[in-house]
Amino acid sequence: MQFKLTDEQKMMQDMARDFAQKEILPTLKEDERDHRFRPELVKKMADLGFFGCAIPEEYGGNGCGFFESVLLAEQLAKVSGSWRVPLNMQNIGPSVTVNRFGTREQKERFIPAWVKADSFGFFAITEPNSGSDVAGMGTTATDRGDHWELNGQKMWISNAHVGDWGLVYAFTDKSKKYKGMTCFIVNLKDNEGIVTAPIETKLGLHCSPTGEIAFTKARIPKDSILGEVGQGFKICMWQLNNTRVSCAAGALGIGGGAIEAAINYANERTQFGKKIGSYQMVQAQIADIVAEHEAAKLLVYQAAWLKDQGMPNQHQTSIAKLFASEAAVHATSETMKIFGSYGFSTEFPAERFLRDAQSLRVVEGTSNIQKTIIAGIALGDVENR
Repeated sequence: MQFKLTDEQKMMQDMARDFAQKEILPTLKEDERDHRFRPELVKKMADLGFFGCAIPEEYGGNGCGFFESVLLAEQLAKVSGSWRVPLNMQNIGPSVTVNRFGTREQKERFIPAWVKADSFGFFAITEPNSGSDVAGMGTTATDRGDHWELNGQKMWISNAHVGDWGLVYAFTDKSKKYKGMTCFIVNLKDNEGIVTAPIETKLGLHCSPTGEIAFTKARIPKDSILGEVGQGFKICMWQLNNTRVSCAAGALGIGGGAIEAAINYANERTQFGKKIGSYQMVQAQIADIVAEHEAAKLLVYQAAWLKDQGMPNQHQTSIAKLFASEAAVHATSETMKIFGSYGFSTEFPAERFLRDAQSLRVVEGTSNIQKTIIAGIALGDVENR
């Protein structure tokens, strides 16, 4: 087993770290306070090739894979969990999924625009009454002869009110349950049947736009179907198994950023005449979160590597997502305690790391859902794929 990064991988890691420090960090406090999304940063990421991983070069890809995308996500999230999200919206979500299931025409039309950030991507699964129970969604798509008619509502959708083209999952035949779900490539702009609105009451990820989408007799062209009618659930599960590894990498970054902050503070802060890092209880806190972080890193890197080899990885991906997200929550919680009262202040990053980490227990399948997947495969009830 080889743990050494290639020169190219190190270069991408350094590039993402440099970008986060120079482009994101300088205005992060103000951006967080104002819940400001900066489209120009997404475009700069695209110009650096951040969104070309796991995409063929003919559609704008950069010849890299999931592993490189994980390295990018980790470094961005080390500074801001919000700015890891564009990797899913432009790359690992819509682009990779259309590359797998789309027609050549769809690939040529949509993927380069997402990779270049000429089009802001999204994927709409969650609804007011349907989260973990994907097959319980209520959005429907009805064949009207010359078009599809979409009706329903999606919530907690990243890029909902800033997105252009993306993926929408809906039932074309509710009687067939999950076999009656279909995936559509939809444009949220210039459609009188589609209304979007921001959600600004979030605990964290303040620089990542989140919103809701309402479809009311929305006319969708007949050639908008991704894959085949009734294939939506399969596509959705395949997509989530990919976006989960990016979320796991985000957890790795947030946890790592918090740990660095905790260590720096423990070396600088003095109490009773000594730096607090010299006290055994603080050392125990740091030892625990560092050990968990290193274990999480191996799990996340392994899952990404398996994807690049085309090997079964759902089991490893869910383990990585579960462990890394829970480790990030633990690391950020301990960091806040090490910072003491300063950890409760928005002047320091500890509180932001803690807020942002909570989302990773929920998005792309909650921790409970990951446990269900892991147990099902471990018990032999479900095949690892």
